[in-house]
Amino acid sequence: MLTESTSEVVVAGAGPTGLMLACELALAGVETLVLERLPQRIEQVKGGGIQPRTAELLESRGLLEPLLQRAMQRDPVGGHFAGLPVPLDCTPWQTRHPFPIAVPQWEIEEVLEERAIAAGARVLRGTAVSGVEPDSDGVVVTAGDLKVRARYLAACDGGHSTVRKLLGLPFPGRPGTHQAVLADVRLSAVSPLVPQQMGHMSALTRHAGGYWAMLVPVGGDRYRFTFGRTGQADTTREAHVTPEEIAAALQAVYGDETTLGAVDNSSRFTDATRQLEHYRVGRVLFAGDAAHIHPPLGAQGLNLGIQDAFNLGWKLAAVVQDRAPSGLLDSYHGERHPVGAQVLHHTSAQRVLADPNPSEDVAALRDIFIDLLRLPDANRHVAGLMSGLSLRYGLPGGHPLTGQRMPDADLVTEAGPVRLSTLFGSGHAVLLDLAGTVPADLPLPPRVDLVRATCTDDMGAAALLIRPDGYICWAADGSAAHDETLLTAIAGNLARVQ
Repeated sequence: MLTESTSEVVVAGAGPTGLMLACELALAGVETLVLERLPQRIEQVKGGGIQPRTAELLESRGLLEPLLQRAMQRDPVGGHFAGLPVPLDCTPWQTRHPFPIAVPQWEIEEVLEERAIAAGARVLRGTAVSGVEPDSDGVVVTAGDLKVRARYLAACDGGHSTVRKLLGLPFPGRPGTHQAVLADVRLSAVSPLVPQQMGHMSALTRHAGGYWAMLVPVGGDRYRFTFGRTGQADTTREAHVTPEEIAAALQAVYGDETTLGAVDNSSRFTDATRQLEHYRVGRVLFAGDAAHIHPPLGAQGLNLGIQDAFNLGWKLAAVVQDRAPSGLLDSYHGERHPVGAQVLHHTSAQRVLADPNPSEDVAALRDIFIDLLRLPDANRHVAGLMSGLSLRYGLPGGHPLTGQRMPDADLVTEAGPVRLSTLFGSGHAVLLDLAGTVPADLPLPPRVDLVRATCTDDMGAAALLIRPDGYICWAADGSAAHDETLLTAIAGNLARVQ
């Protein structure tokens, strides 16, 4: 017998994207139900690389510190592009987190789930979505013996999204051409070829015996092992990865002294590239791998999904709570679809450059690209692309800061020194007055905080309106601070972030 229930929002999938979205919605006071088909979390390292922009966003919600406590030991070195041996330098982008942070994916999920539940979200595991019936007023989601009526459904259920398939949505793109294995293993003996500490990817990748492989130490006798074999016929992704298959690759690349002790988990993946044409389909929204998949190069997938959730969360909350028209959700697709397309574009380029058996032409291209990455301006550009720090949304407004992320500055308020990032813990937008120009009697929506402060650094504006996801949607410099249209300009932009 079906049990009928209601929820303002149903989130399908309890991976990093779904749980981050649940955190954002619950923080805003939205009734949120997460449905996850797996009965329990898989303790898999998987996509555990947190890029600098994602680290900034997590810190703005007080989530970075508990993740840092679980981080794996890693050399303080920049990220990479296609595994090329030139670290990417993020310091020109004014970030407090210039290096990627390595945290096992299951630990990221655990932290996010604890926070989501503490904020009021419900998470039901072992509950697979089996039916989706959208209409003009909402969507009915069937999962096992549960039937839930919700105003919106957020599909965060991975690259093989059940929701996407139930709605019959095409997932255009390129199928995979190469297959590889990802496994969490324990080694009972190691050769000198086995790396002792996580560092730059170029130092962790090896080619030998017809294999390419990357062995990453994650603590004690545990390693994340990724490998593929040149010319090997593809196996169906569902085919079981055997310990013998893993042991053969280990010994071919790292020598006979390297002995497999145990396999904690394993899976196959491909370099397929696909993207939904529309991230919003009526009352159903798509985020993370349910909306886009790409080759796993440069630690992009988890970060792209979490940033999808930060963009969608405050907008969906505003619409559900009738603080904004439903059209605001169209801006989610408008802003995030081009970002996903850009990641698909540059991971396709990386796929060519990272070919373990490059042709003479590709080898020449690699040499040229390595030389380019050694140039500061080129390195800065690629570092901004890979880290997410250079992302700029095409928001309306004539100020040069409009659409950019707001760096985490040191401010001084009446209460004392404060870091800008700490002002976003409530998930509110912030109207930052750095010159005392915003009238004290300016009426503000309930989820917009006015903060008056000074800053020793030049922030490039006298007043800024910063969205809950940390992007500047309006700014005025000193010469415009006393313009008679200031109040009208502020009021018009407040309507877009409340």
